[in-house]
Amino acid sequence: MTWDTITVDIDTDSDVATLTIDRPEQLNALTVDTLEAIEEGLATAAAEDARAVVLAGAGDDAFVAGADISYMVDLSTPEAQAYAELGHRVSDAIESFPAPVIAAVDGYALGGGCELALACDLRVAAESAVFGQTEIDLGIIPGWGGTQRLPALVGDETARRLIFLGERIDAIAAADIGLVGEVVDDDAFDDRIDELSERLAAQSATAMRAAKEALNAAGDGSAATGLTVERRAWSGLFGTHDQREGMRAFLEKRDPSFE
Repeated sequence: MTWDTITVDIDTDSDVATLTIDRPEQLNALTVDTLEAIEEGLATAAAEDARAVVLAGAGDDAFVAGADISYMVDLSTPEAQAYAELGHRVSDAIESFPAPVIAAVDGYALGGGCELALACDLRVAAESAVFGQTEIDLGIIPGWGGTQRLPALVGDETARRLIFLGERIDAIAAADIGLVGEVVDDDAFDDRIDELSERLAAQSATAMRAAKEALNAAGDGSAATGLTVERRAWSGLFGTHDQREGMRAFLEKRDPSFE
């Protein structure tokens, strides 16, 4: 299969699939088409029995700078609910993929981009990477799993500070709070991603699948309820003054005037 906004490359020697979001001029922002392509790309990698997946962004500036704000700005609540469902399907597909998925974060991982990274099994950041759940600046909240997965990684208060304040943090700070597991010099980043993904792919595929299922089950008790609440809360903000104002201000490159 071919897609306009992603590429999927499967190394037949190592069985590592690299899924690259390929919209560098838009900082790899996530459109509906791109999200649907990621979902299809993951299904293709699974069908090809990929033993590890690398999720990356094209170019040097961004992993994924966020969701498509120009699309979101005028969404109704039902339309926002559908967009939330799509984002959750993609995040869930990453989380439940039958082999480990590495987020190769080089550049910005903001908003929905940070949420995709949170859904991955491992997060490796280049020194130049920047992370943030910046949705509050748009008059909304994380809507693709961030309110549930971020606290599980970094702790409750740290997650609240990141979400309430919309702070951006660098790779070292992200590692310090447990958001990423490893920070690599920019010049050595690609080599390290190759080394780690090939090492994972060399492990027993059946044991790795079982380990991932067991690890994911640890949080299943309240996570499903939390994710449902998040989807409803996120989509319910669409059509409010602050959502419209926050996104229009972003698109018009000005400070928002919230109610």
